[in-house]
Amino acid sequence: MVRAIIISDEVVEFIDSNSKRVSTKFKYLLTILREQQIVHKSIVEKLVDTDFYELKIKAENQIRVIIFTLDHQNFNQAKEIILLNGFLKRSNKDYVKAIKISQKILIRHGKEEE
Repeated sequence: MVRAIIISDEVVEFIDSNSKRVSTKFKYLLTILREQQIVHKSIVEKLVDTDFYELKIKAENQIRVIIFTLDHQNFNQAKEIILLNGFLKRSNKDYVKAIKISQKILIRHGKEEE
């Protein structure tokens, strides 16, 4: 195992509220995140001007999950990550709300942004 993954209740609820296809794709992507040191930016990409990354779930809609790296600022070097918040991306404005929610979840988990 390369990477430990913590999944917030919010992400579990969000994934469960979507289709089986989204759930299946999410589980597949978790395997990639856990086992692959280097993850292509088509799957995980840094969110500009934040300490967060996004997991891109390409199923029927543009599903996104906000990620925070716990032990290294570079995702590909991180050994521990937390999946904070899932959302449906309709426009770039959706990121602002999702990041605010993610920050609150991060604080609740006892982690602070660096």
